[in-house]
Amino acid sequence: MSVWPVKFAPEPSLSGREGALISVSINVDSRHLEALLEALAQVSFPINPQIYHDAEVVYRYPDEHEESAIRTLVEFPAYSARLDEVQRVLEAHGFDRTDIQVTSMLDEIHAGLAGEPAPESAAHLSRRRIKTRAAGGVQ
Repeated sequence: MSVWPVKFAPEPSLSGREGALISVSINVDSRHLEALLEALAQVSFPINPQIYHDAEVVYRYPDEHEESAIRTLVEFPAYSARLDEVQRVLEAHGFDRTDIQVTSMLDEIHAGLAGEPAPESAAHLSRRRIKTRAAGGVQ
């Protein structure tokens, strides 16, 4: 006889009181990195971002051609209940909501080079992030 309850989640997940653990990734032009970090400092919970300089964001279009852009990626974990606050703060500082990619933490760990579908209003069908190097160390 066990004293532990036997309950299994239908899918593996990482979650807590504030919802699922997610990975927030924001792509930004390197000229705006400092402003982005200043904006993130305004949220009510601590953020310790991982910064990838010279990352590539690849956009795939309906005619199957791809275009890429060299960007800076700023990534950090958060709980899903905090996402609205992050989006509000970024928009209040002039950042575009479409530059934010949110992935469940387990999916992020296992994703590799998987892409994400585009927002309804976007001209591209999907985009994927290719991280090249992290600031302050080797990736």
